[in-house]
Parts: sequence; structure tokens; C-alpha cells
Amino acid sequence: MEWLNTREGERLGALGPAVDALLADLVERDAVARIWAGDHTLWQEDPTEVADRLGWLRVGPEIAAAHEDLDRFAADVYAEGYTDVLVMGMGGSSLFPEVVARTFGRPDDRPRLAVLDSTDPAAVRRTREAVDLDHTLFLASSKSGSTLETASHLAYFWDLVGRPEQFAVVTDGGSALEAGARERGFRRGFVNRSDIGGRYSALSYFGIVPAALAGVDYLRLLRAAEVVAGQLGPDGDPIRNPGLRLGAVMAAAAEAGRDKLTLLLDPDVATFGLWLEQLIAESTGKQGTGVIPVAGEEMADDLSVYGDDRLFVALGWHPSLDELADAGHPVVELPYENAYGLGAQVLLWEFATAVCGAGLGINPFDQPNVAEAKGATNDVLARVTGDEGEAALAVEPESLAGLLDQVRPGDYLSIQAYVDPEDPVVARIDEVRHALRDRLGVATTLGVGPRFLHSTGQLHKGGPPSGVFVQVLDEHLPPDGGPAIPGQDFGFGTLIAAQAAGDLATLRAHGLRAGRVTLDDLLRSG
Repeated sequence: MEWLNTREGERLGALGPAVDALLADLVERDAVARIWAGDHTLWQEDPTEVADRLGWLRVGPEIAAAHEDLDRFAADVYAEGYTDVLVMGMGGSSLFPEVVARTFGRPDDRPRLAVLDSTDPAAVRRTREAVDLDHTLFLASSKSGSTLETASHLAYFWDLVGRPEQFAVVTDGGSALEAGARERGFRRGFVNRSDIGGRYSALSYFGIVPAALAGVDYLRLLRAAEVVAGQLGPDGDPIRNPGLRLGAVMAAAAEAGRDKLTLLLDPDVATFGLWLEQLIAESTGKQGTGVIPVAGEEMADDLSVYGDDRLFVALGWHPSLDELADAGHPVVELPYENAYGLGAQVLLWEFATAVCGAGLGINPFDQPNVAEAKGATNDVLARVTGDEGEAALAVEPESLAGLLDQVRPGDYLSIQAYVDPEDPVVARIDEVRHALRDRLGVATTLGVGPRFLHSTGQLHKGGPPSGVFVQVLDEHLPPDGGPAIPGQDFGFGTLIAAQAAGDLATLRAHGLRAGRVTLDDLLRSG
């Protein structure tokens, strides 16, 4: 039975002819066959960061074939009485494990799966207190093996625990993380195939090792992906290929000004929006174009707050789809039965995003602007540990009203909160987000820093210059800049402050509308 035919769930209205025209172009270009053949010229003449980035197409069966090894590893950890598994990673190394942890809970009394992807001191301390240090497996995940946040988390917990049997890594071969794990005698190192970019790695070891440790039926996820892989393949009718169609809709919508892809997700899989955010934003947000994913934005009571810059995509039936379509908004409904269908959704969206890149004329596998914020952070840290000291972190807050006065129709408002992701203040900021959406009539996003730097940061700098960026920083950071990071001249408090200051400087260097406001100023606006 055909798992998905996107066309049956499409109500595109006036966008329809543009989608049909782009589909015809993609069929003429033989896009589906060229993707499966690894033909980099579908996106660009230069094979750099394309030819070696297509391993996600075939990684699922490889991981499934390794199930005996994965099951044995997970069973040994369980048998030895481990109560917790802590994934330390950022972006593509952390987001799908976060989806797994939030979606599937703790089946069969297996270890609790948690993710640390924050440098906020309160988050670090909270995580330390939440796990049983003597019965936790610490899993450091980083494709490059040199991610600053992950290296800092690993150094912190290694200093606290120091028992190699409690540590494992997932990384690419030849990375510093792999070498360090070998030198210290870590329990295990999983070497991922290197031709997969981080945001396309959900069905590789980066996503599946945490799922196996948590007792999730990862083979069921992989089987769901294999079912849809048959429909994404080059042998069928391309017009009915669900990935080609979804990618064409995304690209045509963006070209038509409907670049705010608003995700309507079943509450059971709401966290999947975090993973989709990174995949779409980092893949398409470059060269002044891109698709702006809007995740976690609740439906408005008054649909008039939605401008003509929206495309709505729902996983499963949503009560507002009919009303949205009747109001002239293009909507796409994708089938959803249960959480294990996320395996199929991962592969579908990866394929569609690759197609979208071909439609927009950009490389969906590179991230040319991500290094800018990292460089700016390192510059701030160098000044902090040099002659300037804490003065290098100083950023003068400005008026929220002044920033909001710069919002225009067709813009999006990005709230960037450098706080503990589990702090109740995040829910209050989310309420403000929705109040501002209703007041200003623009799409809104909420990113928790530094997580979003590895997710939507590329879009912010390289995508359409239509964002207005409102930054807030935890106002209760420890005055000593701690907790200390072993091996560094700075602590987590200094690090997150430097990341916030560095990213703000980078946004402003691009001429974007961005500023820091106080938390009180932001909360009063709601």
C-alpha cells in the first residue's frame, strides 16, 4: 500500500500553478534519479559539500544491519544498573535524541534519556543534579569532534566522574573526539559514516544509539523509513513522488513570498518541530533566500493575523486546515498515525529539503554562515581572558518598543533567549511570542540559546533579511562566570554570555535589525 501521496493532502489555491511549473522543471531535470545517483550538479558544479553529503539516503539499512551490536551494547548498559543516559551534543547531534526522549519517554524501565545542549550555568547544574553520577552513561556526540559546547560538557563531567566505562562517543572517524575516547579507554566509540551532515543524521548512529540505549524500538523507526524510501526512489512516477512534491511546494512557496513554513504537529510529536527547524533553516537559509520554519506557534483564534507569507504543513489532520484553506492559505496535510512514523517523516523531509534546495538554486548541505558566530564568540572570549576582562561581555540593552517599531508586513520576529531551556520563564516568553504575533501580524519564532545557533543561526545570517531579532540573556548568571570548565580560562557563565554577545555582533554586522532587551521589558510586552 502506498504510504504517502502528498498530492492528495494538498490544497494549494493560487500557489498551485507555480508548484506545477516547478515540478515540471524538476522532472525535466531528472531530479529524483540524480539525487539517488549522487549527482552534485543538480545543485552546483562544484562537488564540495555535496558529493560527500548524501549518505543519509542509505544509512538506515546499514544501521538496521548493526542491530545485534547495538542491542548488545544497550543490554549491557541496562544490565549493569545504569539509570541515566546523558547525551552531550549540539544541533544535529542532539535534536533527534531530544525528539526521542520527549516522544517515547522511558519504556521498559530502561535508563532515562536526557540531552544537554545548553551552556547556561543553571542548565548545567540542573543536569548534574538530575542524574545519578555513579549510574549515568555520558554519551558525547559531535560529527566534527571539536564542538566547543560538547567539549566543555565532556570536560565538566569527566572531571566529576572520571571513570572511562561511563563514557561513550558518537563521532566521525579521525576526529579529536574519537582519538580522545580511545586514549582514555572509553566504554565505546561509534564511528558514523562521514558522508552525512549533522542535520541529516537522525537515522544514523547519532540518533539511533540514544534510542537503543533508551529501549525505544529503533528498528520500527528504521522500517518506517524504508517503506517511504521505496516511494522516494527513482523507479516510480516522479509526479507522485512525495519528496519531490513536498520539496517543490516548499520552494515554489518561498519564491512566491510564502516563505514562512508553519508546522502544525500532533502534540505527541511536538518536539519533532525542533528537528525540522534545523533541517529546513540550515539547509535552505543562504544566499539571501530560504524557507523560514515556524515551529511551536499555536494557532491563532483570529486567522486574520496571518499574512500572505504563510505555507501551512500539518502532520495528520488538524482542525484549522479547512478554515486556513478557505481563507486562501496553501495547506499540505501529511499522514500521521503514531510516533514511530517519525522514521518515515525524517527521510521524507530530508529528501524534500534536498529537492527544495534544487528548486531554489542553493546547496542544501553546506552552512556558509555558521562559522561567523563561532568566530565572534571566540573573539569575545579572547578579549574576556585578555586585557578587557568582563567588560568584553557588556551589551547595552535597548528598548523593545524600538525594535518592534521596525517590524514590517512580511517580516518575522525571532526571540532569542539565552536561558536554561527548562526554566519556567521559557513558557512565559512563549506567551509573549504569541501576543506579539497577534499584535504585529507577523510570523514568530522562539529559539533558546545557544541551541538555536546550531539550528536556525544559518538562516538568520544567510537567509532573507526579513527577521527582527530580539535577544535576552539570563540576568542571574554567576558573577564568577562559573561553573568552571576544566582546561579553559572561562566558565559556562562566561561562555554563554560570550555566545550571546558574539551572535548579536554577527547579526548587526550583516546589517540586520537586532538588539538585546531586558527580560522584564520583554515580559511586560505580553
